Amino acid sequence: MKNRTPYRFVIAGGGTGGHLYPALAVAQQIRSLKPESEILFVGAKNKIEARIVPEYGFDFKSIWVSGFSRKLTVYNLLFPLKLIVSLIQSFIINFNFKPRVAIGSGAYVSGPVVWAASVFGARVILLEQNSYPGLTNRMLEKKADEIHLTFEESKKYFRYESKLKVTGNPIRINLIITDRAAAKKSFGLEQNKKTLLVIGGSGGARSINKTIANKINEITSKGIQIIWQTGQFYFEEFKKYESDLVKVVSFIKDMPTAYSACDLLLARAGATTIAEAAALGVPALFVPSENVAANHQLKNVKSLMDIDAAEMIQDKDLDNVFVEKVSQIIFDENRLNELKKNISGFAKPMAAKTVAETAIKLAEII
Repeated sequence: MKNRTPYRFVIAGGGTGGHLYPALAVAQQIRSLKPESEILFVGAKNKIEARIVPEYGFDFKSIWVSGFSRKLTVYNLLFPLKLIVSLIQSFIINFNFKPRVAIGSGAYVSGPVVWAASVFGARVILLEQNSYPGLTNRMLEKKADEIHLTFEESKKYFRYESKLKVTGNPIRINLIITDRAAAKKSFGLEQNKKTLLVIGGSGGARSINKTIANKINEITSKGIQIIWQTGQFYFEEFKKYESDLVKVVSFIKDMPTAYSACDLLLARAGATTIAEAAALGVPALFVPSENVAANHQLKNVKSLMDIDAAEMIQDKDLDNVFVEKVSQIIFDENRLNELKKNISGFAKPMAAKTVAETAIKLAEII
């Protein structure tokens, strides 16, 4: 029987782009450093990872798993059954694949997969994107060899300080700023107008979408054009607002071009969006979601505001101050340059490579 490469990695995490893209970034770096590596992603079949992972050329297997909703819902009644089934599936996947290293990027899907991998002797790396760590990573802490953090503030929520590394949030290899004129042209936008990029996360954000719809005439009348990612759940509702000055899409695959075309980013404050804006020096106005654990998006933004690296609108104030706030920032070149400079200082562009190198070293340990 042919000897298999020792560089076998199972990677679990998804549900949202915020958990998926850092994991993809690490996988890209592993593949770049060790092309002979075997990399298997595991996630939920009805979430973003099932669609995106194969597009990046990685193998993907799904398990029957979902999170426990903080709201009262009949779906929570299935949670114990789904957990048991997902654990069995995770054991089978890990038994067959025999990973040397398991990488969990947070979210509920990584729990059973990483735990099962550790039972079979795999080394464990956890990625924590947010300032307030998720429950899954806190539960897996004891199994981890290393935990790579984005925010220094996250340290206080873990017990094993020796495992903690403030590495930054990994971003994808191909994420680079390109020519602005060409980027605007690719979206069919005018060259001489200021451009606002609106993204509400991979699933979209209803409050942001509603505000854009309500204020679209006001904002465009000021000479501002918009690239508007509604999210797949909201596209049918808001696609009617498409015009010469407003480009409405459900999902942006080519984020480097979108970032390159914009003068200002309006977005939820997920850690991946923050990391990408920082790495590319994109001035940003964040609207933290209130529907997240421990209000961690607000904490994410406050970490940036402490170094004057971002502006913020509270979700409850969005409809009232959106036009004024965007106009105030986007036409002020000095403020745009300040935000660009300061958020760039938050960037840790080597995060993905650092985690990949650690994973490779762990895979080499017999």
